[in-house]
Amino acid sequence: MNKFQVIILGCGSAMPTTMHHPPSQLVDLNEKLFMIDCGEGTQLQMKKFKARMNKLHSIFISHLHGDHIFGLPGLLSTLSILGRSGDLHIYAHKEINFLINPFLTYMGKYMSYKIKLFPLNPERQELLFENKSIRISSFPLKHRIATNGFLFEEKESPRHIIREMIDFYQIPFIRIAEIKEGADFVTPNGTVIRNNILTLPGNPPRRYAYCSDTAYAPEIIPYIRNVDLLYHEASFAESELARAGETYHSTARQAAEIAGAANAKQLVIGHYSSRYNELEVILKEAVAVFPNTELAGEGKVFGL
Repeated sequence: MNKFQVIILGCGSAMPTTMHHPPSQLVDLNEKLFMIDCGEGTQLQMKKFKARMNKLHSIFISHLHGDHIFGLPGLLSTLSILGRSGDLHIYAHKEINFLINPFLTYMGKYMSYKIKLFPLNPERQELLFENKSIRISSFPLKHRIATNGFLFEEKESPRHIIREMIDFYQIPFIRIAEIKEGADFVTPNGTVIRNNILTLPGNPPRRYAYCSDTAYAPEIIPYIRNVDLLYHEASFAESELARAGETYHSTARQAAEIAGAANAKQLVIGHYSSRYNELEVILKEAVAVFPNTELAGEGKVFGL
């Protein structure tokens, strides 16, 4: 089974603290690294947790508040110093040009690679990237400015060959690929050997959804239904429910309610307000609604 991990680089919020770094994550899919958000100091966090910068495939920016983008200039510069040659794709709202263009004006002639920007649609779900094994899409969240969540999905894997049955029916090697894709086999005398005799089901596809920042928004549930892992912001405890509403953020209980309604297998909460020195109250409120909840933390790795 291919690697599918989420690595937390930062899980704090807008106000800097010594406890948590600003938001950033890496999704490791079969040795390709996809970055979500890039708060201040993200490149140092990559070094601290031994994430290889040469494996960075692309960057996805949920929205353009500073705590989610202030790490970009430094990271982009370092990638050039390291000699990156392949294009870097950045998926973000179109206004990110106000950050990227001045950087390229200043650094452009020294850059070893090209940056390609792909604008997000804040109004509807949209496929962003796809290859033979994965697809990545965005969907709208509910925040003070245009904000998107991201869904990382494996595609269905080929069926597993039963070696003994292949040998028994003397099936030529040239037919193996189509049998793995579901084809039956017809013997020279015309007998049809059904695929379920020759194969076992492939590995079930895994799915990860990232939701930060957002107010409580049940309308996102169709996009994230049945995910294996859900990251949902939980900036506040329930005692700050009014503040959460005013700032278009969520409480831990609200995050848990979304996870339960979406039938997620596991919930990870983060984006903690700087007012909390202890996170037990946040975790306790979420677990009371959705027991399989964990706190995000710098360096934590969640495998799917």
